[in-house]
Amino acid sequence: MTDNPAAPAGARADDRPTTATHPSDDAELPGIEAAAVPPGIRVAADWAWRLLLIGAAVYLLSMAVRSVSEIIVPIAIAILLAALLHPVSAWLHRRMPAGGAAGLTVLGTIVLVSALFTLVGSQFSSGFSDLTSQVATGLERIRDWVRTTFKITDAQFNEYFDTIRDKVSSSGNLGDTATSVGLTATHFVAGLFIALFSLFFFLYEGPRIWTWIVRLFPRATRPRVNSSGFIAWHQLSAFVRATMIVAFVDAVGISVGAAILKVPFAFAIAILVFLLAFIPIVGALLSGAVAVLLALVAHGPGVALIMLAVVIGVQQLESHVLQPFLLGKAVSVHPLAVILAIATGSIVAGIVGALVAVPFAAVLNAVGKHLFSDESEADLDRELTASADDGGAPAQT
Repeated sequence: MTDNPAAPAGARADDRPTTATHPSDDAELPGIEAAAVPPGIRVAADWAWRLLLIGAAVYLLSMAVRSVSEIIVPIAIAILLAALLHPVSAWLHRRMPAGGAAGLTVLGTIVLVSALFTLVGSQFSSGFSDLTSQVATGLERIRDWVRTTFKITDAQFNEYFDTIRDKVSSSGNLGDTATSVGLTATHFVAGLFIALFSLFFFLYEGPRIWTWIVRLFPRATRPRVNSSGFIAWHQLSAFVRATMIVAFVDAVGISVGAAILKVPFAFAIAILVFLLAFIPIVGALLSGAVAVLLALVAHGPGVALIMLAVVIGVQQLESHVLQPFLLGKAVSVHPLAVILAIATGSIVAGIVGALVAVPFAAVLNAVGKHLFSDESEADLDRELTASADDGGAPAQT
């Protein structure tokens, strides 16, 4: 007789059924933790595909911009001119209708630019014959100076000159190069008319055009879009006006120095310096190089060194006094960002791209800071009121 009546007779204790133990569902199997992707790798992968998407979007956008650059570039120039000429148009608008003020501003700009280029052309035509004789004398001086300074014989000098000439000749036809980048006479004339036409309407109906653009966005985002537009306009206006003052001071300083040194085409140098000053860093180097080269050809190395000192002195005055005083922290763009913006703009749209790249970077920087800030609706209203004088009446959202 056994203790357990339910157990069959003769059954041994070892023959009793045992309960099998299975791992629970939430138990961790060996190696799972080691095979899991670390959090840092997951974060890096998330950032990687997002950055790839952003890069692809930027590339496609740049390709689209380049395909319609004949339209976008004149509009960009018109926006820059509108930011520069808006105070003139607003002053005239207080004395005449808006259409007449905008038209008179555009017409006055055309007359002023035409007069400046006419003066430059007349100076070139009157002084070209004198420059030709000066060039011959200057080249002889340069050759003698190079030969005595660097101990180069006539045979070596001729060899170097022939090498440079062959490289320039093999670099391609200038007409083909100009055609390949779209700088044909037809494109220039068409772009000029687009720029002037756009400039007139930006001055005439700028606030109305901006209101229409704002209303294209969802209603919830319109206040932020509207305030971003006014901040961008204020930033662009400050940049263009300050750059114009800096360009004027540079042009006067360098041209006065050139006139004192009797460098030919001093007035043309002033116009060139003024125009190229709107391209930071690169423009100053190009205009200064032209002034020094003319001094070198006309009067030799001694006067060229003095002209170089004048150019460097004026540019130092610009960099350390004028730009910090006029722009300050209102238009703050890092020098590295300036270089990258100029390089990108020149790749996308050539010289005009380099011209509009830095204002675009300044506007993008200011708008980005504004969009990522935690401002209330009251703060936005105050910003719109403060910027209304610079950009017109706020858009009705």
